Amino acid sequence: MSYFAAAVVREKGGWTAAELSLRGVADVDDVAERLRDVGPDADLSLLFVEADDTYLVILRLDEGEDLRVFGSDSAFAEESRLGALLVGDLKTSIAGLDDAEEPPPATTSGDDNEQPAVDPEADPVGEADILADLGISAQQLLALCAHEGLMPADVTAEVCQVLGCVDDVEELREV
Repeated sequence: MSYFAAAVVREKGGWTAAELSLRGVADVDDVAERLRDVGPDADLSLLFVEADDTYLVILRLDEGEDLRVFGSDSAFAEESRLGALLVGDLKTSIAGLDDAEEPPPATTSGDDNEQPAVDPEADPVGEADILADLGISAQQLLALCAHEGLMPADVTAEVCQVLGCVDDVEELREV
């Protein structure tokens, strides 16, 4: 399984990005430790892990503490060791949605004016509201992940565009 892991940290001077190797990590706490090492004084650290153009996991640390995780699909835990250690322990329910809210509706029509069909097999896990205070609500994140034709790299780019660090992350891809 191939993956791309981009750490984005916000310090006093703004956002910086670095590619992060997850080789040899034993558990999600090891991943969090590597993320802390990217910006030890960061007030906010995010890690975007894109795997096989199929799965996206976002990890968040606030001031190096309180690890929060969102995964685009629980199947990632079954597909690879990396998926198992990132999202294997997450509940299948989505934190961050009120009981009254539901994930975006699926449409099956070919009409261009309707939302594309949502992958019926996708089962997002973790905290969908992980980026809510940064301008991306749980509903928006779920909609991006469920949008037919958007790859994990596209979702990361959309999120980073809102955050103001898309150029930094895209430069990592070019290396």
